[in-house]
Amino acid sequence: MLHHPTLDKLQQLRLHGMLAALREQRRLQTRLRQAKLKQQACLEDLDRHSPRGLDAALMTQLGTGQWIREGLNCLILGPTGVGKTWIACALAQQACRQGFTTRYLRTPRLFEELRLAHADGTFPKLMRSLAKTDLIVLDDWGLMSLEAEARRDLLELLDDRHGQRSTLITSQVPVEHWHGLIGDPTLADAILDRLLHSAYRQTLKGESLRKRRAPNLTPETVSE
Repeated sequence: MLHHPTLDKLQQLRLHGMLAALREQRRLQTRLRQAKLKQQACLEDLDRHSPRGLDAALMTQLGTGQWIREGLNCLILGPTGVGKTWIACALAQQACRQGFTTRYLRTPRLFEELRLAHADGTFPKLMRSLAKTDLIVLDDWGLMSLEAEARRDLLELLDDRHGQRSTLITSQVPVEHWHGLIGDPTLADAILDRLLHSAYRQTLKGESLRKRRAPNLTPETVSE
């Protein structure tokens, strides 16, 4: 079905509600494509029953998108396998549905993109694009210590977004260890002040959901 003829036909028939809905559907698909979410997740499918310390009331509050309108941040913390990335993608998908621009990035990938942008001269353009994105998801924060260039780039990015745009971080590293991972004490203070100030926190716990949901493998089933 061709989109433009369809829109024209709806306009001619004065079906303005259907016309607006179709246009918004197309804009939503564009936002989701640009978000590049790692997982297809939505809050309606959130598992609220697994014993992992999920704050259901907080999830409902975050689902309203008000924190993004206010330019606040969100931290999803906990050990590997408890669903941090899934929840982050569900919140990002909800943000897309609410009209916000979103971008998912694994943290190591972000720093690699910034490094390459320095080399090919596109750094200012990339930073402008990231600075104006309503919600950036940084997955797997804290897997490695930051180098000097990465520290400076991160501070510049967070400073551009502070109080205006939202950042969602997932990490299996407790917040109290982040200062050491960043390295330079002065820059670490500045980065964490912009990240942690007025940030919502969801700390998950328990064993990996992947482990609990895996098939019960025995020597007999493996041999099969």
